[in-house]
Parts: sequence; C-alpha cells; structure tokens
Amino acid sequence: MTPQALMLFTAGLGTRMGPLTKDRPKPLIEVGGRTLLDHALAAVDGAGVSHVVANLHYRPDQIVRHLSMRPGIRFSDETEMILETGGGLLHALPLLGAGPVFTLNTDAVWTGANPIEELRAAWRPDQMDGLLLLVPHGAATGHTGAGDFDLAADGQIRRGRGFVYTGAGIVKTGGLARVGERIFSLNRLWDAMAAGGRLYGIVHAGGWCDVGRPESVPLAEALWHENRHD
Repeated sequence: MTPQALMLFTAGLGTRMGPLTKDRPKPLIEVGGRTLLDHALAAVDGAGVSHVVANLHYRPDQIVRHLSMRPGIRFSDETEMILETGGGLLHALPLLGAGPVFTLNTDAVWTGANPIEELRAAWRPDQMDGLLLLVPHGAATGHTGAGDFDLAADGQIRRGRGFVYTGAGIVKTGGLARVGERIFSLNRLWDAMAAGGRLYGIVHAGGWCDVGRPESVPLAEALWHENRHD
C-alpha cells in the first residue's frame, strides 16, 4: 500500500539552536528567506501529499498560525508533554489513519530530487516495514556526528557509520504500540524492523544540510542558493 498521509515533526524544543529559538520554534528559523518548515512543505507539496499531520509542543501557536492558511493540515497536540518521534507518531495515528505513513523532520534543507517522491518510487510494502532516505556520511553538510547506518547491496540497512539518516522515511505503524511506552524515539521501531530484515534505505539524489545548530544556517543557505534552480 502506498502511503497517503505524512507526519511532519514540528514539536522539537530546538535547544541546540541557542538564541535562535528563544522566541520561535526551530521550524520557523529562516534559511535563504524561507522557514525550515516551508522548505519541508515544498517537498510535501511537490509530491502531492495532501493529508498532513503536524505535532505541536514548543510555541505551538506560532506553528498553527504559520500553517493556518494551508488546507489539509491537522495538528497533534503534545503541549502537555513532548513524546519524541515514536511516541509522537503513535499519538497522531488517529489523525493519520491506517496504513504506512511518510515521516519528515523539519530541520534540514534539501536540493535535487524531491525526497518524498524518491521514497514513494522505492517503496515495496511486500518486503519493507520501513524505508529511510540516506546520504553518505561524507556528503552530510552540517552534520557533526557519526553515521547512522550501513547500506547493503540489496538495500537493507543496519546500524553503522557509512550513511546518515536525512529525516525522511516511510514506516508501517503497526509496531508502534508493541513498544509499550508513551515516550520513545522512532529508533526503537527501526531497530525492530532491522532485526527482522525489513528495514531498507535509499540514497538521496541531491544535496542535504542538517540545520541543527546555529553554525549550520549559513551552510544551508550556501547549499540552497547554489542549487536553487535544481
């Protein structure tokens, strides 16, 4: 089954961004004259996804106001307690509906191919429970940590250092409830999928910048301006 809904993660505190998030949530930081949230939504719109759920926690009124003119977006309230990515997705399932869902972080800038379209084209639900979009570690602009996964010739991925997760993926949601917790990372779900040989990855055809720290903003702007006619 092809995913029909998308979970947009907008609830993070953005503490690593320092003063940039003192008066706004991280998705509303601007890169190249466009908010990070709008960079993410450009991919969503370009792929024709209309059923979108955004989660809310830090300064939720600003996110709601920014998205108020867009049809089709619903909000999952985490203002009482932030639930992390896995718990947030589980909490949003009544709004997302049945079936696999796209997931998309809002702390990156993309160039090249549309990440949602890449995932849709590669999705094989008969053999996959999860599909993650990756970039080689050496090409992960703004990323300061180690790699996340290694990619096998058949597309399966395991924990490793060769590739970095970009924040875009597809997951079947049936395993979320089996975690048995309210607050947890999607890493818990991915590890279970990988153990069963059902977690796959593809490499993004384009550039990507992790905008998780203030010093990443000029890097993202340079990448964006150099490739804005992609």
